[in-house]
Amino acid sequence: MRQSETWLTMSMKAPLPANESKRLAALREYRILDTAPEQIYDDLTRLAAHICGVPIATISLVDEARQWFKSKLGLRAQATTRDIAFCAHAIGQPEPLVVPDAIKDKRFFDNPLVVRAPGVRFYAGFPLTSGGGYALGALCAIDRKPRRLSPEQRRAMEALARQVMALLELRRVTNQLAHSLKHVKILQGLLPICAWCKRIRDDQGYWSQIEKYVRANSEADFTHSICPECLEKQRPKTTPASQADTWP
Repeated sequence: MRQSETWLTMSMKAPLPANESKRLAALREYRILDTAPEQIYDDLTRLAAHICGVPIATISLVDEARQWFKSKLGLRAQATTRDIAFCAHAIGQPEPLVVPDAIKDKRFFDNPLVVRAPGVRFYAGFPLTSGGGYALGALCAIDRKPRRLSPEQRRAMEALARQVMALLELRRVTNQLAHSLKHVKILQGLLPICAWCKRIRDDQGYWSQIEKYVRANSEADFTHSICPECLEKQRPKTTPASQADTWP
């Protein structure tokens, strides 16, 4: 059997990470998939291409069925299927995935991205790992000819991947804060309140206890106690001893 035939039997899709369901849930928290291009991400992609001296660079995120490019340089496609994605392999290991020559790698030699456009020969994917330890995708440097990275290039790419992840984390926290603020209710304006029973009239003209009104119009709740002044007013009156002595 020829070597290429042997490789063909071994060539396969990347195995799913052991934490795949949690990884996908973490990815969805960032609400980044299918968003419009942003200059701040494109700047980092250009910097990655410059560091590695390659014509193609991407910020790739891997969901259930595809790798989607938040940012890309040197590519037209916005996404590829996951089963042919180099990044599907990159998210399955903690260290960067560096493929000096894809034609000589049994995992990729017959990959459509290798044998057809864009003709990938060199690939370096640096995982974008969340604070919870989930690899969401990769910062990638790609070339159409074989090459290797120097130790300095690797360190620079690792630092750049951390910056990409910091941007994604800022986006996640900002989205969560905006969602929380959207659900915060603030009481404001003049409240019509009964001077005698202290009930409040709502917008429909109904009077309700202040506790019920506040619960319905804010995130506050009540616990009940008695202030010292009211406690003193409600304390039973005691009869002075001198007056008690005059009783029959």
